[in-house]
Amino acid sequence: MFTIEHDFDATVVTLVDEGDLPLQEDVTITAFSECITVEQLDARTDRVQKITLSLAQLQDLAAALDLPEGIYRLTRDPD
Repeated sequence: MFTIEHDFDATVVTLVDEGDLPLQEDVTITAFSECITVEQLDARTDRVQKITLSLAQLQDLAAALDLPEGIYRLTRDPD
């Protein structure tokens, strides 16, 4: 299950783990105009862990999900 919320300056997607145990904590992905953050509660430390990706890193990740093993470089159109 997931939710999508459109805030003033970002879009927030929350991924809720459902199904068989063991379940993972919710993952919150926040898309800003300049970066993406991924947050998840670490139950062992009771602290939220945060990763920030540039938009280029996000594009690389999206491309990597559909490719076999190897080393790749995406070419980007200059803006």
